[in-house]
Amino acid sequence: MVLLKNLVNLKEIPSIGFGTWQLSGNICLKSVEYALKIGYRHIDTAEIYGNEEQIGEAIKNSKIKREEIFITSKAWQEKLDYERVIKACNISLKKLQTDYLDLYLIHWPDKYLNIEEILKAFKKLRDDNKIKMFGVSNFTINHLKDSLKIAEKINLSITTNQVEFHPLFYQKELLNFCNEKNIKITAYSPLAQGDVFKNKTLINISNKYKKNPGQIAIKWVLQKGMITIPRSSKENHIRENFDLNFELSKEDMKEIDSIKIHERLVEPGFAEFDY
Repeated sequence: MVLLKNLVNLKEIPSIGFGTWQLSGNICLKSVEYALKIGYRHIDTAEIYGNEEQIGEAIKNSKIKREEIFITSKAWQEKLDYERVIKACNISLKKLQTDYLDLYLIHWPDKYLNIEEILKAFKKLRDDNKIKMFGVSNFTINHLKDSLKIAEKINLSITTNQVEFHPLFYQKELLNFCNEKNIKITAYSPLAQGDVFKNKTLINISNKYKKNPGQIAIKWVLQKGMITIPRSSKENHIRENFDLNFELSKEDMKEIDSIKIHERLVEPGFAEFDY
C-alpha cells in the first residue's frame, strides 16, 4: 500500500482507498470487511450514502486499531450552514462508532451558500479534534480559489479535492492547479464506471503488463500522484483493484495521457461544473 504524505498536515493518507458510493446494507458491510481483510486502510463514505452504520460495524468487526484506518466522510451540501456542519459530523461519528474522522469534506459546492460560515464550522471541528483534516469534493478551480481565500484567512488547510478522474476524463488543468496549491486530488470513479474496460488503448497496455484495464487506469491515477477510491462489491474486483505491484513506463503513461475521450460521467442537475 502506497502512502501519500500531505505536506500541510504532515499526515499520511493511504493512496488506495475503498469507495462505498451505492453500497448499502449487508453488501456494504461484507465488502468493507473484505477490503479491510486484504489490506485496504482508507475507507470513503458520506452522509448521503446512508451506509455509515454498516461501515462502522465492519471496522469494529475487523478488530483493526482505529488509528490504523483512515476514514473519510462528507457533509451533504443541501441547506449547509455552520450548525448543520457540526450536527452532520456528530451524527456521522456516532454511526461510524468513532471519536474522529481523518478527513471530512464538503460533498458538493454551492456558490449561494455562506462558505465562510461553513469553513468556520469545519475549523471548529478540527480544533475540537473531531476531524483531522478538511477537504472538498467536486470543486472547480473557481470554487477552490474562492474557498482558499477564506481558508487561508482562518488558518484552515484544504487537504484534498475529491473529483471524478480517470483516463477517459483527464482533468489536467485542475490537477496542475491543485498541485500548485498543495491540494491532493482524490480520484473517484477511476474505472469510469467500467468504461475503461472497453478502451482499446488501455486494453493493449493491460495485455503488456498482464493486468486488466482497470488496474492500468488505477495505476495511471496513482503515478500522477493522486489518491483514488475504486469501489466494488465483488471480492475478486476488490482484490484486483488493490493488486498494483507494477509500474507503468513513461511511454505508456504518455499514451494514456493522449486518449482523446474526455467525458464526465457524474453530473447531477445541481452540479456547478460550469462555474
